[in-house]
Amino acid sequence: MQDLRISLVQGDTRWHDPAGNREHYAALLAPLAGATDLVILPETFTSGFSNDAIFRAEGMDGPTVAWMREQARLLGAAVTGSVQLRVGEEVFNRLLWATPDGGLKHYDKRHLFRHAGEHERYAAGGERLCVEWKGWRINPQICYDLRFPVFCRNRFDVERAGQMDFDLQIFVANWPSARAHAWRTLAKARAIENLCYVAVVNRVGVDGNGLHYAGDSAVIDFLGQPQVEIREREQVVTTTIAAQALAAHRERFPAMLDADAFTLA
Repeated sequence: MQDLRISLVQGDTRWHDPAGNREHYAALLAPLAGATDLVILPETFTSGFSNDAIFRAEGMDGPTVAWMREQARLLGAAVTGSVQLRVGEEVFNRLLWATPDGGLKHYDKRHLFRHAGEHERYAAGGERLCVEWKGWRINPQICYDLRFPVFCRNRFDVERAGQMDFDLQIFVANWPSARAHAWRTLAKARAIENLCYVAVVNRVGVDGNGLHYAGDSAVIDFLGQPQVEIREREQVVTTTIAAQALAAHRERFPAMLDADAFTLA
């Protein structure tokens, strides 16, 4: 496992404008070509967080999936973020994970945001996703998932060469500024309890529902200390997380050896 360059793309997503957002985010991503390993976009980056966007949800053969694959190819990096995608009669808030070789994986948001009625229109996902990229085990999740520590828990398996489930946990979000304290606090808690790096990417601006977003995207180390933080403006920031520092921390403070074993249903 080598050091990993992570780019946080904290954008001002246009409301219900997939084509406009693809063009806007492509311009933000273009300078990253050859200069990063992983690019993280916000939740529902083609539309904003909207229950009404369900009516224009694309399929897996639509333009946004093709755009994700093309961005990964152009940048020479993995690219991830979530969009509304239709599968049969159901629409998911689906995180896509695209790699330069054309590979594509996905995770469907498990915890739907009841407070905004997301559970009434969207289908819930099941299993969480763990991917391997450049030697790192990575667990990407979506927004409200951040509040559920059991689903986020990093398990340790002695029989699996003493590995943990993941080394980096990602949360893409549309998290309003009214709950910014919870966003910052929970992200640090996930990093500390899971003995891992955490990268959180939120949007900025005001959406079509009048909700304000303060950003607060960050990369947080295994001690809960922010390595980089982005405040309330559109910005792309790249930082490098250190493999050796993580390994040394786990060796120095092996709390995973005392953790309770369990299975995720």
